[in-house]
Amino acid sequence: MPPVSRMVVLGLDIGTTGSRAVLVGGDGHVLATATEPHKAFASPDTGWAEQHPDDWWRAARHAVRRVLSSGAAAPGDVRAVGLSGQMHGAVLLDHDDVVVRPAILWCDQRTDEQCSWLTGHVGATRLIELVSNPALTGFTLPKLLWVRDHEPSAWKRVRALLLPKDYVRLRLTGERATDAADASGTLLFDVVHRGGPPSC
Repeated sequence: MPPVSRMVVLGLDIGTTGSRAVLVGGDGHVLATATEPHKAFASPDTGWAEQHPDDWWRAARHAVRRVLSSGAAAPGDVRAVGLSGQMHGAVLLDHDDVVVRPAILWCDQRTDEQCSWLTGHVGATRLIELVSNPALTGFTLPKLLWVRDHEPSAWKRVRALLLPKDYVRLRLTGERATDAADASGTLLFDVVHRGGPPSC
C-alpha cells in the first residue's frame, strides 16, 4: 500500500450547471479542481426543466481529465472515487441502458396531477409512514408517473430508473446503484427501514 501522502481520492459532483472534479490528498488537502459547464437545461414548456444525461457524462469526463492532467497527482495514486450530485432527477433507461428521453430535473414542476393522484391513492399520512415525505413535484416518482401518463411510447421502453449522479456511476463502472441519501428523495425508498420500494 502506498504511503498516505501518495493516496488520492477523486471526487465528482454532477450539478445542474456543471460537473466538478476534485483531487484530495491522503492528508485531506485539495490538490486540484476542475469544472466543466453543462449545456443550459431545456424548458420545452412552462415549469419544465430537462437535460440530457449524456451531457453530464461528457462534462464529467472533461473535468476528470483536467484534474488528472494537472500534475497534482499521478492517476495511479487515485484509490477511490466519490460521487455526489443533483437529487431527484429521473434518468430513464431502456434494456440496453440507453437513455430513453432527456432527464426531468429536480426543479421541474410539471407533476402536480401525479402528486395529487399519489396523495389521493395512497393517503397523505400513509405516504409519510412509507417514504417519510409528501408527494412533491420535485421528487422522482411523480416524474416517472408523468412519463407513463403523457409519453406512452417512451414509457414502453423504460426498464430502469437512475438519479443523475448514478447515471454517471453507470457509465464509469457499468453498475446501477444509488445511496440512501439520494434514494430518500425519490418517493420509492422506505427511509425508516432502509429499503424499497415500500409496499402500500
